[in-house]
Amino acid sequence: MKTIRAKDLLAERYGKKGSEKREKFREEAYSYYFGEIIRNRRKELKMSQEKLAEAVGKKRPYISRIENGEDIRISNLLLIANALDLSIQLIARE
Repeated sequence: MKTIRAKDLLAERYGKKGSEKREKFREEAYSYYFGEIIRNRRKELKMSQEKLAEAVGKKRPYISRIENGEDIRISNLLLIANALDLSIQLIARE
């Protein structure tokens, strides 16, 4: 059985790091990841999409789209994170 490294699989499926196709995949993956965090935290707090939308001044379909992986603006991410009592940490790469 041959072992396949994740970075090799990503390169095969989405191109080399830095390529347009790979960057598009990366952006979509982050949007999906943020959506999952938001959905799980909202459910943990037993909060409906409607209540979260009200708390951040948006409409319920917007929250649904975010939870389903639509790209989110940083300003809206901060509003939603605050409403869900989540913190966001930015760390400089070395």
